[in-house]
Amino acid sequence: MNLLDAVAVFAAGVAAGGINTVVGSGSLITFPTMVALGYPPVVANVSNNIGLVPGSATGAYGYRAELKGQRDRLLRLGVGSLVGAVAGALLLLSLPAEAFDVIVIALIAIAVVLVVVQPRLQKWVLRRREGEHRPHGGPALWVAVLLAGMYGGYFGAAQGVILIALLGIMLDEDLQRVNAAKNVLSAIVNGSAAVVFTLMWLFSDTRVNWWAVLLIASGATLGGLIGARVGRRIPPLVLRGVIVVVGVAAIVNLLA
Repeated sequence: MNLLDAVAVFAAGVAAGGINTVVGSGSLITFPTMVALGYPPVVANVSNNIGLVPGSATGAYGYRAELKGQRDRLLRLGVGSLVGAVAGALLLLSLPAEAFDVIVIALIAIAVVLVVVQPRLQKWVLRRREGEHRPHGGPALWVAVLLAGMYGGYFGAAQGVILIALLGIMLDEDLQRVNAAKNVLSAIVNGSAAVVFTLMWLFSDTRVNWWAVLLIASGATLGGLIGARVGRRIPPLVLRGVIVVVGVAAIVNLLA
């Protein structure tokens, strides 16, 4: 990795950390950047997932005020996120790399669409929730969070958008507190998958680029703090535009 590559990966980590905290979909910045620099898709995905863990943690910490009173809920839902993330990570490592190359294109396309429709989705969520009171969301939310965890453990782009939609529909909370809960659950998913990937690296031939992990982790940590402090001031349309452009570029690059 030369200096320019290192700067690009670090900068992508900063952007991803901030975007994950505010919107979700930060992997649509880091993953395509690594693929464009020549990393095999599975190596890029695994290294990216491990690297984004500190950013997820700092993003959750930055929303600590909005997390007050959600401890029991997050303990319950966090189990679903953990189980789903481990299952998704094992699925990624057990399927052939060729399968990932095909599946990830579809997942990026879904993620880009979710980012585009997010404003309408949020409005629908607010209308859907009106007049209802569901403090924990019930078994349906737990299962939905587990499935979102599987998605996040396998790839992860736009898992934040998916979680905001699920939590917003099934919980009686305002969207800032929903976003705070999303950050915690995303951190659990990324952290659980990272443990699986690290163990598989230690005991099998799973490939991880630790220089990329270090750069993404450093950038994402900074980005998570920035996102929690000033991310709400960045026009959402600008963020979505960047994510969509990067996502489409990733699809083109993978198809080439």
